[in-house]
Amino acid sequence: MSGRNLTVIGGGLAGCEAAWQAALCGVDVTLCEMRPHRSSPAHKTEMLAELVCSNSLRGAALENAVGLLKEELARLDSLIVGSARASAVPAGGALAVDRERFGALVESRLREHPRITVERREATEIPRDRPVIVACGPLPSEILATEIDALVGRRLHYYDAASPIVAADSIDESQMYRKSRYDKGDGDDYLNIPLDREQYLRFVEDVRTLPKHDPEDFELDLASGKIPYFEGCLPIEEMAARGEDVLRFGPMKPVGLRDPRTGKSPYAVVQLRKENVSGTALNLVGFQTRLTWPAQKEAFAKLPGLEGAEWLRLGVMHRNAFIDSPRVLTGDLRLRAHPSIRFAGQITGAEGYVEAAACGAIAGIGAAREMLGLQTLEVPGETALGAVLAHLQNTQTADFQPANVTWAFVPALERPDAARLPKRERRRLLAERALDALDGFSRALGRQPANATSFLAAGY
Repeated sequence: MSGRNLTVIGGGLAGCEAAWQAALCGVDVTLCEMRPHRSSPAHKTEMLAELVCSNSLRGAALENAVGLLKEELARLDSLIVGSARASAVPAGGALAVDRERFGALVESRLREHPRITVERREATEIPRDRPVIVACGPLPSEILATEIDALVGRRLHYYDAASPIVAADSIDESQMYRKSRYDKGDGDDYLNIPLDREQYLRFVEDVRTLPKHDPEDFELDLASGKIPYFEGCLPIEEMAARGEDVLRFGPMKPVGLRDPRTGKSPYAVVQLRKENVSGTALNLVGFQTRLTWPAQKEAFAKLPGLEGAEWLRLGVMHRNAFIDSPRVLTGDLRLRAHPSIRFAGQITGAEGYVEAAACGAIAGIGAAREMLGLQTLEVPGETALGAVLAHLQNTQTADFQPANVTWAFVPALERPDAARLPKRERRRLLAERALDALDGFSRALGRQPANATSFLAAGY
């Protein structure tokens, strides 16, 4: 293998973006994906960049850290963001995609690139003698997990969940109303099931008491004896167990969803969002769960309009592995003990689709420039990309946990009145500063920001 060939292990969002960005920089890339020969517990298809938990890439506004991150990636000619925009379905103020169209676009663009070779084979070892990016995702095969253990010393883990999907033609829409929160987007991108207090409390009682899948011994945290859930994606029964109103202030929040038929806000609400362009499949937003499948059918059938629902997918739980990035990775995602190896994506503890792609972009650009003998470019700390890296370098906590990108890791504005500015205005200024810095980074890569396809220009 030539000195200019980069190996990328894993065909998820991080691996695909890493391969794409490295190829844009001018190196040849071999992208290895084990499916269809082997699959993880979460994957259902053979597609590259399969979206396994949700079809949403979350908020698009620049006032949201993840919205800024998408815009930054777009200005780096991101494969993932570009494909997402081209396969978008209505979702209010968020970017949601048609899963099949999205996966097909990613794969076709990778296969059409002359510098990228896609190999459908399982990687059973991680090369130590040449550049490689490990982007296996949070569910590596046992063989690859053993390799990672040998490299980093130990693996950590947490639990994530996937929400149920219902057939649109099996619901009673007359008991629902169309509205996006605060009328964002087209204003009717979501179907809403309004609940009064009695209906809500009955649902809470159901998810508290109905049967759940018992965890295996190997799934539990040894210190606490509990399942180490990711706090940003708790199952509904865990939220219900924490208090009567927790769900009503979480995924069942009625704020901004006044029922146009009555002019009143419901006590709680269940939101359904399109899973595909045709709208034949709908996702129960935020309803990830560990309830048994019969229990899910029993609980959901009591919700207005879902009495005769056909479930295309019921909620599932799966273990996600991640490494102790602050202690084993450098600021450019290199493995400290083996600098030729980089990690990217959810295996690093960068939680979320967009964050995974961001890691892939950073790792791909860094590896390519090193292979070409070019100067290392530091990702600007003022950017959302920099915030992702800052989380992965946060040594202030001994108990590193996965997290989505947040404003917490973006440096404050350097102006005396910053603290007094309204939050929205402050974040707008932070976003403008970030994009200026990102454009400078892009120019240093030899790319012209003005020619990049802006995520905002697409109207999201």
